[in-house]
Amino acid sequence: MTRNEMEAWTHCAFASSGSVLDHSLESLIHRLRGLCDNMEPETFLDHEMVFLLKGQQASPFVLRARRSMDRAGAPWHLRYLGQPEMGDKNRHALVRNCVDIATSENLTDFLMEMGFRMDHEFVAKGHLFRKGIMKIVVYKIFRILVPGNTDSTEALSLSYLVELSVVAPAGQDMVSDDMRNFAEQLKPLVHLEKIDPKRLM
Repeated sequence: MTRNEMEAWTHCAFASSGSVLDHSLESLIHRLRGLCDNMEPETFLDHEMVFLLKGQQASPFVLRARRSMDRAGAPWHLRYLGQPEMGDKNRHALVRNCVDIATSENLTDFLMEMGFRMDHEFVAKGHLFRKGIMKIVVYKIFRILVPGNTDSTEALSLSYLVELSVVAPAGQDMVSDDMRNFAEQLKPLVHLEKIDPKRLM
């Protein structure tokens, strides 16, 4: 892949997150149907593997490999998320560079050959809504009980994660305002916030 081809995939990801208990899921889905574009939400069932490469630096280099489990022939996707930008502390969304590339089926073997090791894996099942360039995903995470066997899973919690995100060229901070306005319309069902990744370490 040439430098220009790689840059075509490099953008900024704006994101905010929250969660909703299982018993409130239908109410949230109903609200999103009314607020989002007039089309049926997509459903997804994905297997994601998180790979780490440890080197001299303090924190490891992280790559995420994801594939669809319910769409035969769909490619693997490799994603890199950069460090969050400091920027304006009042900005509603977390902003960081991202690279997302569709790959061949031997992606995981390639990463292992490069020296990465798998840190953890999970299954994500949920719904995808769109509002203009905004993407809203509501999904539940399932723990894989037997490594590599996606048929053996159990839910991690009694709630669904809710993520609002936009992938846009760098410098388009006005997107954050649109996201804040949309998030306000989801209250009190769910409160979407900018999550500091350092708090999750």
